[in-house]
Amino acid sequence: MTEDNYTEEQRQTLREAKGNWDVFPVSRIVEMETRARAWRDALQDVSRPWLCWNVDPDWCRVQQRLVKAVGWTPVVSGDPRSGEPPLEEGAVRVDFNAGFDYPIMHFLFPVEFAHLFTERLAFWHSDLLIRRPVMEDLARRFEALPDGHVSAVDARRPWYKRWYGKRDRFWELVACTTAGASRSQFQRGAGWWRNVWRHPNCPESLRTKLQRRYDYDHGAGVLAWHEVHGGPVHPIDLELVREGHCTRIGRPDYVPQSPQDDRRDLSKDLSYNYDLEQVCEELELKEFL
Repeated sequence: MTEDNYTEEQRQTLREAKGNWDVFPVSRIVEMETRARAWRDALQDVSRPWLCWNVDPDWCRVQQRLVKAVGWTPVVSGDPRSGEPPLEEGAVRVDFNAGFDYPIMHFLFPVEFAHLFTERLAFWHSDLLIRRPVMEDLARRFEALPDGHVSAVDARRPWYKRWYGKRDRFWELVACTTAGASRSQFQRGAGWWRNVWRHPNCPESLRTKLQRRYDYDHGAGVLAWHEVHGGPVHPIDLELVREGHCTRIGRPDYVPQSPQDDRRDLSKDLSYNYDLEQVCEELELKEFL
């Protein structure tokens, strides 16, 4: 869709597929619960699932190989614009878009409802690669995570800025949730999706506070769950993984190949701006190519 024919209705659909309580119809929660039965069936024998979200087949393969190397099982899905994802031996394919049929999909769309289909779920950005020793460290942390707990990259601003209301979020750059934590977040109206204050289970008495104090973006609701409801979050230092984040953030030479709005398409942007072989060489990951 071009700038000229990008309608408000299309924009709302894309926002919905990215996981946004501001536009997601409450009536579709029942549909989500129904679809999740198939997801649970696919993962019933998987004790350590790690979601690899395909936006580029070459990058997805490297992510899957890294996940397998640390003893976890790649659970592979992806943005429908990127086509059918590649599968490494032992990986499990789950089409989280089946039945929804969105033109795009963000990986946090199913993660918000992890309690419906798995006991724990690790996940990361499609444009992130991590050195093997750090992957091994994270895998150990995630496996030891007690039910009801979350581990996520700490993107909170310094305490003196949070004091004045600039709180930021726990970031899904790389993270792991458990069924107990996901269920608690859903019941209390605080989780990974955007605009947490519009969550149907958010108490009316908290809506204004959450809207005023917390960011609209993904993960701000996990911070709210932590601060307002006492949810246990184990922070991951951003410096552990920052170097492998192949992002547009802080890159003045990044050349977007897709619109930088809800239509943003990493399948076009990622490989245009980063060379996978070079990234793997810098992170000592050439064995995974």
